[in-house]
Amino acid sequence: MIDVKILGTGCANCKATQRLVEQVLAARGVAARIEKVEDIASIMRYGVMSTPGVVIDGKVVHAGGVPSRAQVEQWVGA
Repeated sequence: MIDVKILGTGCANCKATQRLVEQVLAARGVAARIEKVEDIASIMRYGVMSTPGVVIDGKVVHAGGVPSRAQVEQWVGA
């Protein structure tokens, strides 16, 4: 099971990123624990200055803007 964190305060791009990640995980049958991190201080601890951010297994894989579906598939090993 992979650990995924979506970093963002709830803007449209953050919500779109979370939906996309959830869709890819479901389509690929990847078991994951998804957590939405909205606290600014917590987001800053990851060094992310531009949201949305995506953290997979403790590693920041994306920050700023909605990632492409292909990027998400690559991150989750799909």
